[in-house]
Amino acid sequence: MTKLSVLDQSHVCEGRTAYDALSETTKLARETERLGYSRFWVSEHHASPMLSFSSPEVLVAHLASATSHIRVGSGGVMLPHYSAYKVAENFRLLVALHPRRIDLGLGRAPGGYPLATRALQEDKTVDIRKYPQQVADLVGYFYDALPPDHPFAGLPVSPVISDTPEMWLLGSSDESAKIAASQGAAYAFAQFFGTPGGEDAMRIYRAQFQPSVLNDRPHSMVATLVVCADTEEEANLLATSSDLFFLRLEKGINQTSLPSVETALHYPYTEYDYMRINQYRQKRIIGTPDKVKRQLLEMRERYGADELMINTPVHSMEARLASYRLVAEAFGLTL
Repeated sequence: MTKLSVLDQSHVCEGRTAYDALSETTKLARETERLGYSRFWVSEHHASPMLSFSSPEVLVAHLASATSHIRVGSGGVMLPHYSAYKVAENFRLLVALHPRRIDLGLGRAPGGYPLATRALQEDKTVDIRKYPQQVADLVGYFYDALPPDHPFAGLPVSPVISDTPEMWLLGSSDESAKIAASQGAAYAFAQFFGTPGGEDAMRIYRAQFQPSVLNDRPHSMVATLVVCADTEEEANLLATSSDLFFLRLEKGINQTSLPSVETALHYPYTEYDYMRINQYRQKRIIGTPDKVKRQLLEMRERYGADELMINTPVHSMEARLASYRLVAEAFGLTL
């Protein structure tokens, strides 16, 4: 059976508040658990009013408490901002509270605009080239395996337990695939951004994979944007919200919410805008359950991915829930 999971970014939808968005994320986690999805991940973004949170580890704790068995994790923690030791402490505690249910997805992007990055890294010298070493340090902390010559060798991570989070490296480039392969980590490709080159990145990951304490063989996932409805017309209509959202994002327009379908339909698009939206649509999966299932399976085959993760930025909460339900039913998750 195909393993399906959920990526939710807790968009603040037009006409609603951050309180509403967090409540909707909690509701979505509970519902997708009931539907049979495997994982529920939340992302890290900073200084973004259109998103309702910036600390995935805090939201992971809440969502894990609100559910009973679905794996909950970060998609992901932007590691260069932080001490590897502190991230290890946070996620070791989460695992102690929710054994065998916590995923630690890691990224190296800033997750926000330059001013936010400077504030996060205040008085700290950050070298992105040290990211692979940070990942290695995390593994060393979790498995008590720091080299003897490491400056923090023997430093325990509290609470001292045998369980560890499942570690994933996230990315949208060949470079992130190479880092994941060299560390023996699981790898998730962020296709929902519309970034090209995912199939090549996955091939590189599999070809260069080196077994480690994390995994003895490659394990991969592709995350994509999906909107599913009973009819093509309805699915395409629901997707107009994300069309406008990504168009504004590309133009650098400040946004405080995910636009409603009505706002999207009345936006004064130019010919260039329509061209860009059509290009976005080529990277997304939008349609009826049969079409969505077929295209997801084709994507899994192209990427050689073990798992699929779905992101559904739809303004209507009812329609968002229905989209996940229809996909789950198409794949037989709810049997």
